[in-house]
Amino acid sequence: MAKLVLFGATGYAGGHITEEALRRGHEIVAVARSVDGLAERAGVTPKQGSLHDESFVADVAKGADVLVVAIPGRPIDGKRLLDAVPALAAVAKDSGVRIGVVGGAGSLLVSEGGPRVIDGPDFPDEYKPEAGNHAEVLDALRAQPEDVDWFYVSPAAEFGAWTEGERTGQYRLGGDILVTDAEGRSRIGGADYAIAFVDEIEKPAHRRQRFTVAY
Repeated sequence: MAKLVLFGATGYAGGHITEEALRRGHEIVAVARSVDGLAERAGVTPKQGSLHDESFVADVAKGADVLVVAIPGRPIDGKRLLDAVPALAAVAKDSGVRIGVVGGAGSLLVSEGGPRVIDGPDFPDEYKPEAGNHAEVLDALRAQPEDVDWFYVSPAAEFGAWTEGERTGQYRLGGDILVTDAEGRSRIGGADYAIAFVDEIEKPAHRRQRFTVAY
């Protein structure tokens, strides 16, 4: 059993990862800016706090195995996820804790040697700031010293409550290239994304790497 500290526990990805981890018997410290929507239950300890509070992060990291970051890349209350990376990495290094990040799909390549998804002509302008910020988070993780252990999971292009599907237990993995099906579609449901994420926690196969998951 692992102890996970999950930042962004009330969000779409964070909620699915919480449920999958609980299903497998892991312990969750569920962190959110407001814990009103987090009921204390077996295996879950709600904590009000922020990833941008280094002393708080250092405190909750004690005894943890993985710090799960399921927070949007866009600025929230004037603070970007990117801004928290240096302190997060320092805490992880000092505590011997692994970092797991719910990433974005925009920084994936559309094909070998091709452009990034975010740079394609069909990528919506309104999503570019979020995708661009998450691409910077990935770059910042890659720049961390070798003794900072992390993984970053990019979902498929279609991912979110608007394209929710049933839990199938099936998924395919990729590296830095967008994974598509026979019809050229790239999608993954929240529950199956969470399965892949928790699989990586239980059996690390992508140390200091980004990987992607899709049907």
